[in-house]
Amino acid sequence: MVRNVSKKMIVYEYLQVLFGAGLVGFAYNVFLLPARLAAGGVSGISTILYELYQWNPAIVQFALNLPLFLIGLVILGKEFSAKTLLGTLSVPFIIWLTQGVDLHLTEPMLGAIYGGIVLGIGLGIVYRGGGSTGGTAMIAQLLKKYTGFSSGFAQLLVDGLVVATSAIVFNLELALFALISIYVTSKVIDFVQLNTSPTKLVMIITEKEEEIQRIIRDEIDRGLTKVKSLGGYSNKERSIILCVVEQSEAVYLKKVLQEQEPTSFVIFLNASEILGRGFSQEKIHGYGSKNEI
Repeated sequence: MVRNVSKKMIVYEYLQVLFGAGLVGFAYNVFLLPARLAAGGVSGISTILYELYQWNPAIVQFALNLPLFLIGLVILGKEFSAKTLLGTLSVPFIIWLTQGVDLHLTEPMLGAIYGGIVLGIGLGIVYRGGGSTGGTAMIAQLLKKYTGFSSGFAQLLVDGLVVATSAIVFNLELALFALISIYVTSKVIDFVQLNTSPTKLVMIITEKEEEIQRIIRDEIDRGLTKVKSLGGYSNKERSIILCVVEQSEAVYLKKVLQEQEPTSFVIFLNASEILGRGFSQEKIHGYGSKNEI
């Protein structure tokens, strides 16, 4: 049974890499290339070369990605896998496959925003599948290995060089739009990788522990965790009650607490990903039968 589940997970991860790579290629052909946005990476280099020499972006990306992958495989070894190779080869293939798709979206702002969104979703899915699309990320890893730079700074240097070149080949305005695209992409990647959901972590600092517990149990049917604390000013013992709720439940809980227990100190925090009964697993009704928090 465990072996079957493991095989299904592996197949699912490869499908994620393929689907994500498809979105990456689609975003490039539909949004970035028509808008002439060289938003970093090998895709940005191929955009610049297409502008200068009309070289086919799919062939350029394949020609650049494959040797980069081989170099990375030799030098970095275990950090690369079959899924990385799949992503590296899939992106130029999808670009070649969809190069006839033209939605006439040449407005730079639209390209930067929507291209960044679709690209970020695609890359986020690829990363969640444990893969990579290769490209300048490998150059950044090599810089990190031999210079001691952080991954983020190394990637910034590589992408920054591509964007700076685009400012010369195109113009400063398009380079700035490319920076917007890079920013949007990074934020969407984080969103997809973390599987950010509309859930809230509620922290309630109160002296009326039983009353708050009753409200959470009876009004929204959620579990909770209680932590004893000591007030820094009053030196009085209080309880910190932690509870994870859905967005709609958070709105309702806020209203109920304001009406029934206005003296408690309440903090609502965004929760990026929730694993456990009632969220990633089926909820079991009944207060004592689900996760404490």
